[in-house]
Amino acid sequence: MPRYVRVAVENQPVWGRLHHHTIEILNRAPYADGQPTGTTLALEQTRLLAPVCPSKIICVGLNYALHVKESQSATHIPEQPVLFMKPPTAVIGPDDSIVYPPSSARVDYEAELAVVIGKTTRHVAEADAEKYIFGYTCVNDVTARDLQKKDGQWTRGKGFDTFCPVGPWIETELDYRNTTVESYLNGARKQSGNTADMLFPVPFLVSYISEIMTLLPGDVISTGTPEGIAPMQPGDTIEIRVSGIGSLVNRVVTAKPGCCG
Repeated sequence: MPRYVRVAVENQPVWGRLHHHTIEILNRAPYADGQPTGTTLALEQTRLLAPVCPSKIICVGLNYALHVKESQSATHIPEQPVLFMKPPTAVIGPDDSIVYPPSSARVDYEAELAVVIGKTTRHVAEADAEKYIFGYTCVNDVTARDLQKKDGQWTRGKGFDTFCPVGPWIETELDYRNTTVESYLNGARKQSGNTADMLFPVPFLVSYISEIMTLLPGDVISTGTPEGIAPMQPGDTIEIRVSGIGSLVNRVVTAKPGCCG
């Protein structure tokens, strides 16, 4: 099965199907039945953008038992998924910069497997959930940990612009039941978990969320992070690796005056 990318061509975003190092340009998003235009490009001649344009990003907190133990916001294993949302304006792509907001003194990385929805999803049974998944990608659920703890809820701490790096592409074929999720800070491995250890697996999450809200094509479910979260600083490079997908790399920078809280 192919991988799908979103790239900048003459400063305009376009969608494409990736074959090795060649991109076959599509006329629209692949999860909107995008069709080939007949144009091809070399991957090396393009700049990868975030491979999604979601109406919403639904995130799952505390979905790995060892992360629950290290979390400052949990005292017990949740009986149901803990959900929160990031705004679409938080999305950035590969090699884009994560902006460290001046209102925070601690900004953490969180490596996660993300699910990309392929068609309108509402009241879907767990057994049917796979039919509604278009593919998978990497997400960094960047978090201003001190603000999350201070506020007692997660919107501000999770919602800053640039706090949702996504990429590098959408992988349409993945064994999500047994996938390694890792983070590397300045080249040193900090997180290493496996989706087999999720408290709430992917099909359950799709079904559960679809009972709450309608999921639209291109929406993203970020499925939670394993243990090992820790702070980043301006100048750091953070890499998220998900086996079977690839690597998402971003650099942390200091906010410019008037930017990002």
